[in-house]
Amino acid sequence: MIDIHSHILPGLDDGAQTEADLLNMAKAAIDDGITTIVATPHHQNGSYQNKRQEIFTATEIANNILKTHELDLKILPGQECRIYGELIEDLEKGEILPINESKYVFIEFPSAQVPRFSKKLLYDLQLSGKVPVIVHPERNQVLMKKPDMLYDFVKNGTLTQVTAASVAGKFGKKIKEFSLDIIEANLTHFVASDAHNITNRGFHMIDAYDVIREEFGEDLVYFFRENAAYLVEDDHVMIEQPMPVKKKKLFGLF
Repeated sequence: MIDIHSHILPGLDDGAQTEADLLNMAKAAIDDGITTIVATPHHQNGSYQNKRQEIFTATEIANNILKTHELDLKILPGQECRIYGELIEDLEKGEILPINESKYVFIEFPSAQVPRFSKKLLYDLQLSGKVPVIVHPERNQVLMKKPDMLYDFVKNGTLTQVTAASVAGKFGKKIKEFSLDIIEANLTHFVASDAHNITNRGFHMIDAYDVIREEFGEDLVYFFRENAAYLVEDDHVMIEQPMPVKKKKLFGLF
């Protein structure tokens, strides 16, 4: 299994802090069926910068540590970019790292905002030859209230990735329900852990796929797992026709 979103590289952001954290997270990932994991340290989020070459170096060191400890897990380089106005310019300057040097770029919104310039930036990013992937849209307060905004992004070519813990119910009932709503509406294309540690921000990939299998069947599990492989190989991912999220009739989110 491939996990395309994690904070496993020690000392770069709010994920793993030490070599011991790296090893503990690696063991937990392996226990959760993960064989390949993309390290996606934050860029332009608070005090974190983490430019391209720093991530390459940290990834190489981490892989060597795992090899020394005979842990069968491969780490690939990536980055999680908080959306900002100069993102495309910095990408062109080589300061931002797409996932495993592919055309896919992770875009993070602030948890309580969708900036006004987002639609234009996501469009311009595609014009530049990249494919934006909005991470954890199910935890964004604006998108939860206005799911048609997410539909508009996806309809216009942006991809999204939901968090395994959200699907598994680890962030509460409302976030789980919204996660399932956007899965049902074909508004997401990847499931990933966004793991930061082994305590309160773990992997939960098997748990998430069990929920998806129960709710939607094995074909959708295959869809998400194959798309993760296509992404890291810089191949075209599978896309289903997006639909607006169904309105709730009683006591729902909308």
